[in-house]
Amino acid sequence: MKKLFSIKSWILIKKIFLVIFIIHTGLFLYFLYEKFSVTDFTIANLRNKVLIVCAVMVAASLIYFFGLRRIAFIKKMVGFFIELFFILYISSTMYLFIGMLFNPVITITQVVNLVQGNGLQRDYISYDDMGPNIKLAVMASEDQNYPDHDGFDLKAIKLAIKYNKRHPNKVRGASTISQQTAKNIFLWQGGGFLRKGMEVYFTFSIEKLWTKKTILERYLNIAEMGRGIFGVQAAARAYFNKDAKNLSRLEAAEIAACLPNPKRLTVKPLSNYVAGRANAIMTQMGFLEGDPDIAELIR
Repeated sequence: MKKLFSIKSWILIKKIFLVIFIIHTGLFLYFLYEKFSVTDFTIANLRNKVLIVCAVMVAASLIYFFGLRRIAFIKKMVGFFIELFFILYISSTMYLFIGMLFNPVITITQVVNLVQGNGLQRDYISYDDMGPNIKLAVMASEDQNYPDHDGFDLKAIKLAIKYNKRHPNKVRGASTISQQTAKNIFLWQGGGFLRKGMEVYFTFSIEKLWTKKTILERYLNIAEMGRGIFGVQAAARAYFNKDAKNLSRLEAAEIAACLPNPKRLTVKPLSNYVAGRANAIMTQMGFLEGDPDIAELIR
């Protein structure tokens, strides 16, 4: 009786989340449709790739429904992957809602660092305990239009694409803080269409459900800021033996300067590149702090 109740409960849960998935994905596809009219969106030839993926899924579904489902082994395999899909989607959706209130217990990047022997230093703190300087420095360094975009800075993307065409051996990225947060919490490091496509999906999701302050707080707590060092509090303690809220503008800029490659760019000892980039970040901090939206975020 208990087993039957569990099966019925699982079937009901799947039906509920199937409806959520359809609505969620429908809103996401509409969001992409709006972006299709914009040249050079996040993934090159995104429209064509999405259409190809959809066409393959429809074709595979038709082939299975009209023929392959009669083969017991294939039917069993499809059933397994459907169950796996529901487990992954339900888990990620619950993680998405929990993330509105709490920092992630652990991320894939943090686990990989542990396995690679880099250690794990972190100390999650509240948004108020971070102080204004590190918030301003990270936005000046990583995403100067953070308060104004919907997760994707199209102007920065276009500039990066033009730069990369002129400098094929020196690729420049254009990921926003929202994209980096989505990648660091839900996914893994590295590239490829699958990971990048899922990053777009999760970026869209957190931008719709979380506030800008929540996204920035999660990023400042989970971003790698040195070899095995995650979050602004751990970085402030490791590099300057103080709390994040007490960082000076220069100290905050030096931490922010290492974000593009935290395993190679060092604050201690201070590399020439980080020192130079920190000065540039401080200049940008001066330009940004007068913006009312930025001022509201760094309070």
